[in-house]
Amino acid sequence: MPHSSESESPLLRRGLGEAFHWGTSVAAYQIEGAYQADGKGPSVWDVFANKKGNTYLNQNANVACDFYHRYEADLDLLQTLGIADFRFSLAWSRILPHGTGAVNSKGVDFYNRLIDSCLQRGIAPWVTLYHWDLPHELERRGGWTNRDVVGWFCDFAEICLKRFGDRVPYWMVLNEPMVFTGAGYFLGIHAPGRRWLKNFIPAMHHAALAQAEGARVVKAHRPQAQVGTTFSCSYVTPFSDSPRDVQAAVRADALFNRLYVEPALGLGYPLKDLPFLNRVEKYVRDGDESRLPFDYDFIGIQNYTREVARYAWWMPFVQADLVKAAKRGCDPTLMGWEVYPECIYQMLHQFAAYPQVKRLVVTENGAAFPDTVTDGRVHDPRRTQYLQDHIAQVLRAKAEGVPVDGYFVWTFLDNFEWAEGYRPRFGLVHVDFETQQRTVKDSGYWYRDFIRASAAEASSKFARTDKE
Repeated sequence: MPHSSESESPLLRRGLGEAFHWGTSVAAYQIEGAYQADGKGPSVWDVFANKKGNTYLNQNANVACDFYHRYEADLDLLQTLGIADFRFSLAWSRILPHGTGAVNSKGVDFYNRLIDSCLQRGIAPWVTLYHWDLPHELERRGGWTNRDVVGWFCDFAEICLKRFGDRVPYWMVLNEPMVFTGAGYFLGIHAPGRRWLKNFIPAMHHAALAQAEGARVVKAHRPQAQVGTTFSCSYVTPFSDSPRDVQAAVRADALFNRLYVEPALGLGYPLKDLPFLNRVEKYVRDGDESRLPFDYDFIGIQNYTREVARYAWWMPFVQADLVKAAKRGCDPTLMGWEVYPECIYQMLHQFAAYPQVKRLVVTENGAAFPDTVTDGRVHDPRRTQYLQDHIAQVLRAKAEGVPVDGYFVWTFLDNFEWAEGYRPRFGLVHVDFETQQRTVKDSGYWYRDFIRASAAEASSKFARTDKE
């Protein structure tokens, strides 16, 4: 099997032995399949992906990785790779088929089995309450544009905490609210396919409220649980040093990186840099300002690349355009993203600069490249190098005092990558979607060896301290 390279960065070796969570992340809709099994109701993604023209080659996640039926074997594989922290989400419509009302006992039973199976293998479950799969019945009632969604979500969260909270030590409220509201309610390229500010602004505010209120539900039922939420982020730099490009980068940063975290920390929306957000006043009610913040135990950051912004008068609301990696002479990933390892270091420092942030966890980081199985193996040197270089930057930030104590690879299994379908492969494990055959990639073996080395050094360090 592949082993850690002799040429690895000294930063990697320096980080070994520290108390740290090394994990991997998945999402319910992207891997579970069984989209109509055992009483599950339709989600917005079930509807969106089964409508022609919405996804790459009209692909859907009706089967995906069939994790719903194969979770035991997949957890065995996770265990053999030594990955002791597993982040997954709960499908709202599997537990509440209509979004509210009667609980589907078979859906609850599945997640009870999944959580128990993790614990039996020494794997810590990190549960995300909402990873984009709103029940379709709630979307028919307005979805995230309807203020009632805050109450619907809190009711769902309460059911989850009552049924699973006794065994789950780590909870995340929302996954990347900027993406599911921006892509789903402004651009229309993700479920539910809505567009323009009339949908985005109310969805934005209601998601921000639900994020904090959901965290309060977690703490109300499990005060000792660690609760956080996750934010997508991209290090933004200006295309040139011209004042217009510099200001365009400031606006892009406010939109991509600050829009949700700042109200969550009690700083309000970044209205100064994004004046169009003043339209939110129409949806703000008395008391909302005090309800938006929450004292999170940790903040999850999800970073893949940087963005380069330039002034663009033709772009509505932000007057900023993002220059694609290929046009800047970069060798991009399959997603078209620049490989720029220092981006994760910069974002860790940017989030750590908020005094309200106690602790950071990298809850997603990874890369998609074309992968093929050859003689039973998947050689993916670019992904392995990507992981090495980004982990090195995480440990660089940690060595400088950034309070980061976890790193989760996106993702465990190749899966359904939303509107991009099955084309992008981010997994440490290759999945043949025709046969459901799993093949660990070289990057997966590298991550296994890295975690083993980290555990061995931690054990040695503990033994030396104990003797002293």
